Amino acid sequence: MTPDDIAGFFAARKNLNLDDYVELDFDFECTGDPREAAAHLCSEQSTAQWRRVGVDEDFRPRFAAKVLDLDATPREKFSIPVDGVPDKSVHACRVTIAHPHGNFGPRIPNLLSAVCGEGAFFAPGIPLIRLQDIRFPDVYLAAFQGPQFGVAGLRRRLQAFDRPIFFGVIKPNIGLPAAPFAELGYQSWLGGLDIAKDDEMLADIPWCPLAERAAALGEACRRAERETGVPKIYLANITDEVDRLVELHDLAVENGAGALLVNAMPVGLSAARMLRKHATVPLIAHFPFIAAFSRLAGYGIHSRVLTRLQRLAGFDVVIMPGFGPRMFTPEREVLDCVRACLEPMGPIAPCLPVPGGSDSAATLEGVYRKVGSVDFGFVPGRGVFGHPMGPAGGAKSIRQAWDAIAAGRSVAGDAESHPELAAALATFGGR
Repeated sequence: MTPDDIAGFFAARKNLNLDDYVELDFDFECTGDPREAAAHLCSEQSTAQWRRVGVDEDFRPRFAAKVLDLDATPREKFSIPVDGVPDKSVHACRVTIAHPHGNFGPRIPNLLSAVCGEGAFFAPGIPLIRLQDIRFPDVYLAAFQGPQFGVAGLRRRLQAFDRPIFFGVIKPNIGLPAAPFAELGYQSWLGGLDIAKDDEMLADIPWCPLAERAAALGEACRRAERETGVPKIYLANITDEVDRLVELHDLAVENGAGALLVNAMPVGLSAARMLRKHATVPLIAHFPFIAAFSRLAGYGIHSRVLTRLQRLAGFDVVIMPGFGPRMFTPEREVLDCVRACLEPMGPIAPCLPVPGGSDSAATLEGVYRKVGSVDFGFVPGRGVFGHPMGPAGGAKSIRQAWDAIAAGRSVAGDAESHPELAAALATFGGR
């Protein structure tokens, strides 16, 4: 590119109508001139060739993505070895780009094709790049429905206020037929869970068909509601081929499911948005496939971007990799995703963040302190269903831990008079 070509992909905020642009924060490592690399990044994701040969025209003023801010720091080599790219004159860069959303409209597949597609990940001179964040103007967000129930609606359904929402992943997650599977859910509801859920890997399979499973869990859920006097929800996994989602929604809800789990990225965000338009119950996103985009700090897509997009697509709850070494996710990244669920987003309602991974009564206080509010879901698996006193005891241990936390007492101190909590701390306290 010539200096004039490069300059055409830079702009000052004061000279743009920012309502017309989506803002993107990228970190990238490049060879050569960082300004030229940033210009290529803008060009490749928007106008590319911006004029016809022999015609006096320039499509960049209206259609080009534009650099708003660029910081570049020289470094000795790439942070991740890259084949076929000279390891010289390397810069680590942080750039904010304004991309005109008129290029793709309020369509998630087209948005992703522009900002996470060939243009971003195959820009000349940039072998390593990560989309760190994305921000939308209200005029763009107005075209989306967002969550139908969100945090407030889910709390109303469960009559659960001023505390976390307590989920549980029924275990064994795969292998049981409907009746014994439902019995485990029933016991966990009696112990105090709000929501008992299918595992994200449990599909509509012959040995535990969704219709049969939802009917059994639905009946167990109603029985638990009668016996406890408080609302409960069975969360059914309907992840499947896109052309079955509406059918499975209807099947699961008619048979007793009070909410539906969808593996957001394997199914696709556009499919989730379609389902949101049909759904009559809360939609809960799970995180399979997201780590493949987000695990490396120097490449891919930050998981908060995918969290924002799940909220945009209409999920009421986003289950995400949580705290602790098992999930390989830095604490700051988990908190970034929690904020992406709850912070203001124009007309889009907040969704409930559920950071999960090897949780139990022993980890509840730590999660609460890190999140900093009660607006989160807590989702043990073995912490409830692997409890020595069974699912009822496991669920009771979670509620006993929360009672201690809410009252400002020591969880360990309360365990001295609560056998379920004591067993949980003894069994899971080292995790």
